[in-house]
Amino acid sequence: MNTLLRAENITKQYANHKALDKVSLQVPAQSIFGLLGPNGAGKTTLIRIINQIIGPDEGRIFFGNEELSPKHVHQIGYLPEERGLYKKMKVGEQALYLARLKGLNAYDAKKMLKAWFEKFDLMPWWNKKVEELSKGMQQKVQFIITVLHKPNLLIFDEPFSGFDPINVNLLKEEILKLRRDGATIIFSTHNMSSVEELCDHIALINKSEKILEGTVHQIRKDHASQVYEVELQGAARPLRNILDDNYLIINEGTEQGHLKARIKIQNNAGPNELLRLLLPESELISFKELTPGMNDIFIKQVTGKFPLENGSINGHEGLRT
Repeated sequence: MNTLLRAENITKQYANHKALDKVSLQVPAQSIFGLLGPNGAGKTTLIRIINQIIGPDEGRIFFGNEELSPKHVHQIGYLPEERGLYKKMKVGEQALYLARLKGLNAYDAKKMLKAWFEKFDLMPWWNKKVEELSKGMQQKVQFIITVLHKPNLLIFDEPFSGFDPINVNLLKEEILKLRRDGATIIFSTHNMSSVEELCDHIALINKSEKILEGTVHQIRKDHASQVYEVELQGAARPLRNILDDNYLIINEGTEQGHLKARIKIQNNAGPNELLRLLLPESELISFKELTPGMNDIFIKQVTGKFPLENGSINGHEGLRT
């Protein structure tokens, strides 16, 4: 695996609070890497260390084959969750100023900015003051400034905050295009549907420690629930009398006259054995495994409770079947 960024045993202490405790991770080149965790987990501290805003107390970060140093600043683009524009400046003037700080000459900066402003429907606001822009428009401007100088590594912290669904899709398309064009992206968010849609790899930080890392596909596979949803018709006996101790009935109910139940397979039993028990007793309407989505896995890792094993049998938000 070609790695663009590697963190080794990063530790950071603030007074009586340890923000990071020996966190290590690898961000593959030309990937979208999800940095996940609840509020206060340590994600922002790690992002600030990567951006060299603060330094670690222990540990090292490598950019490519070199230890991270000030010379790498212009190879990293950072879009923070907080707005960082000067409210009294004109939008175009400020964008040009920030682009020049990133090392672009005035001619190239203006040409590239106008192309991006056209794409994001911002040209009518070029000569307006930043304070006249909506929250979403300000976020668009910051996104453009972040990516304009084509850095090797882009760090987006909650990039969809303040956007309506149309603009969220616009940004998602641009993020995927940036990856196709060679960029590596660290994507910090609480939106698990975006993680499944965009990310190749993820790391989950909780209480200052990394507790999970890998590809989205492999993590979902490793956390297979062994929970199946069955829909039956005409069962002569109660489900509890049909199944043996290898099968735990999480919940059951009726829907449109059919028996619908969620069953967890235990003790190394399998779905084929479950079907063999059910088929002689009733007509099988549907049978499907409830595969956990990243939202379910996130909740399980942070709280210890698996959503698939709780709640109603109806409405499986976040599940993949």
